[in-house]
Amino acid sequence: MDGDVQVVIAGAGPAGLTAAIELARAGVRTLVLERRPRASATPRATGLSLATMELLRSWGLEDRARAGGIEVRMSPWLCRTLAEAAGGRSIDAGFPTREQSALISPTAPACVPQSHLEPVLEAHLGSLGSARVERGVEVVGADHGPDGVRVTVRDDGGERQVDAEYLIAADGIHSTVRQAVGIPLGLRGEHGERLAAAFRAPLWDRLGEHRSVIYVITGAPRECFFVPAGPERWVFGATWDPARHGPADLAPERVRALMREAAGDVALEPRIDWIGVVPYGVHLAERFRDGRVLLAGDAAHRVTPRGATGLNAAVRGGHDLGWKLAWVLRGWADEALLDTYEAERRPVAEYLVARCGRPDGSYADAVVETSRDLAGRIAHVWLPGTTRRTSTIDLPGDGLTLLTGPAGGSWHRAAAESSAAVPLRTRALDAQTAGALGLSAHGALLVRPDRRPAALWSGAADAGPALADAVASTTARAPFNAAR
Repeated sequence: MDGDVQVVIAGAGPAGLTAAIELARAGVRTLVLERRPRASATPRATGLSLATMELLRSWGLEDRARAGGIEVRMSPWLCRTLAEAAGGRSIDAGFPTREQSALISPTAPACVPQSHLEPVLEAHLGSLGSARVERGVEVVGADHGPDGVRVTVRDDGGERQVDAEYLIAADGIHSTVRQAVGIPLGLRGEHGERLAAAFRAPLWDRLGEHRSVIYVITGAPRECFFVPAGPERWVFGATWDPARHGPADLAPERVRALMREAAGDVALEPRIDWIGVVPYGVHLAERFRDGRVLLAGDAAHRVTPRGATGLNAAVRGGHDLGWKLAWVLRGWADEALLDTYEAERRPVAEYLVARCGRPDGSYADAVVETSRDLAGRIAHVWLPGTTRRTSTIDLPGDGLTLLTGPAGGSWHRAAAESSAAVPLRTRALDAQTAGALGLSAHGALLVRPDRRPAALWSGAADAGPALADAVASTTARAPFNAAR
């Protein structure tokens, strides 16, 4: 019931659904409100990064996500036309190859259309019990005070109000919630427009072994690209100049003609599902939080499609906000933990806004971008002797996880005697695995739910006070005293 809601989330896109899943996993009563009556069938974003796939793996959703994807190289392919793909070349876009991924992760990036990912996330959310999604409901106003939030919503039955403890604004670029609580855009910029069309055609037959996440066409009169979104589903894009192009250029026959030229195939008969003009722009909210209202996804930071970073930033931001808010509501952490959401995610958003605003923002070094994507999480090492292959990044749970070397008994005793509210799981590692994580035989590593290290100790001295200090710091209940 509305009166029993702890968190309201405006928007059932990637950021809203990801935050809702983390909250629901913790048993937090969550209501997601979405104005769209059904999930969008438009493919939109398609590139899922390594970190996004690791998160899906942790929820048991990796196979379901890949089931709607396409097996391709996660790097752009430059060619004069699709018919001349054999003479093209690959360009680095910041995604590691499958071979590179195998060295650092138990999974790999994937080409999965957003129109498939969102239903997978929503179905998983529906299985968790403490959350529900209401569609066809628009958030039209929000107010908040020191004790909670009041959200005004509108549906076919008129307007009503929903009270909750917190509100997450994941309601997109033109966020109603962001405007209602008076958070301005501290940075914004427009970078032109693009013609976009979703269509169906058997293009894979023409491309053969040259399977890529995007094809950049260099031989057409206008800069064009093709993005695969399924066995026969594609997205076509081209530059759009308002001074030279108008409504007549959106006519299906004109768009088909442009597609044929870019494909190098006069016989191509694409079945067009949708045609439109998409603005390329960036923005960054002045702040991500106003009291009990927090921004996520495009409401907080908008990027262009260059580099395929927007969807992944939304998912990672939603996850970060979700577990931190869940900790606060379960009494595991002080409310000050929510301040770390912006402190950790804003630098990521600032970098992506700068990158995506560049004309060459689609291209970047895979090693550098993968390091940014993984955000300092602990190293991936396969554990020995497990029936199902288990990675070190599979070990952290919803609370804190203490990994120790094989002689880390004092750390296990300290964890058992801990009076912290947050759950504290322990795991002794074999010498080889511990060494790969930088641990000595007597050392320990405290890990957050996002697989990032909270504290690292080389020895066993003063394990009890040291662990208590680190837990208090991680839960925002005391500053970390590194001298201990």
